[in-house]
Order: sequence, then structure tokens, then C-alpha cells
Amino acid sequence: MNWFNRKSYPEFWKSYKNCFSKPQEQNLEKIRFVVFDTETTGLNTKNDRVLSIGCIAIESLRIKVSDQLELYLKQETFNANTVKIHGLLKEGKLLKVEEAKAIELFLDYIKNAVLVAHHAAFDVSMINAALARLGLPKLKNRVLDTGHMFQKTKLDNSKIHFGLDELSHRFKIPLQDRHTASGDAYITALLFLKLCSKLNTNSKFDLKDLEKNHKRVGLL
Repeated sequence: MNWFNRKSYPEFWKSYKNCFSKPQEQNLEKIRFVVFDTETTGLNTKNDRVLSIGCIAIESLRIKVSDQLELYLKQETFNANTVKIHGLLKEGKLLKVEEAKAIELFLDYIKNAVLVAHHAAFDVSMINAALARLGLPKLKNRVLDTGHMFQKTKLDNSKIHFGLDELSHRFKIPLQDRHTASGDAYITALLFLKLCSKLNTNSKFDLKDLEKNHKRVGLL
């Protein structure tokens, strides 16, 4: 399936693109954030594939439990070595959708939300690779990385990268459903709010403050 070769994009992409017609809101209280995570067959953004996507929304700087998305994708690529991490088998009882349908549902869900992830460059790259296989452009959303946000707190300058487990332990966040896309998205959402609280030192603190670079390393 390649929409680009037909010189026209599918309606779901057009609808997604239309969500960005207005300037980005800067007031954190008024922004819809979507915290997301992917489980994959491996760490190679070119050859590996997304197995599942978990999302949860934040509005008014509060987790909106009623606003979630969980997708499981049919596996054309299977890596038995990663099953012990994510627990997703090639076959099984979970309802799975084709990659193209998963991307359509994901875009319809996120719309123009500001995306949040831990080590976001990897998750964004995996989604962009799936978009490329469909002949579609890259994600248009603004993206925040909780790893970068933690660097900005200057609470620990001993190294550049801190894992989700490390930061969850530091901020006393329970590791429920770890290494499931939805579970990791929820953990990351809790971490995001705690980091916002640490960084929000004045009434004018906004999205631009969160986006300011602090020794950024990676694809973002």
C-alpha cells in the first residue's frame, strides 16, 4: 500500500494534517498531551516492527484515564528473543490489526496533541518508519522526551541517559505492567507530571520552556 505513488494521500492523513492548521498552544494547562509507548520486535528502527502501541492523554495537567488507546499489530516480523521482555506472541488471543490500520487509528487518536515518551526518539522513529512504509510523511506533532526533561531538572548530572525504571524509582512511581505499551505509557505519564511540577518554577512556564534544549542526545 503506497499512497504516495498515487500522488494523493488517504483521507485519514488529510484529516490528521488538518489538525495542525492553528498555531501550537503554549499554555500547559490548555494542551492535550498524549503519552505513548511502543513495544517492538527489536531496537533496529529500519528492520524491526511495532508490536503494540499504548497511549494515554493528559489534559489540564491531569491524566485522563477515560482517554486511552491500546493497539496490537499483526506480526510479520517475529523475534523470539524479545518475547521474554514484552510477552507478545506471534499468534495468540489478542485482537490484532494490520500495520496500516494501526497507524490510521493512532493518528486519529493523537490528532495535534503534544506527544510525550521516554527516550522518545526511538518510539517516534518506529512510527515514522511505519508511515514511510505506507508512503506517508513523518509525524507532525511536537514531541517531549521525559529523559530530556529530567536532564533539565539538574537533579543528577552523573550521566546523560536514565532509564524509565531508574526515574520511576527516584520519583516513587510503581512499576505496574512494565514492558507493556499501555503500562509504560501510564508510568511515563506519571513521570511527566512529576517532572512538570519540578520544572514549573513560575507562572509563565510554558511549552517552549519544556522544549528548550539541555544537552540533547539522539534523534530529537
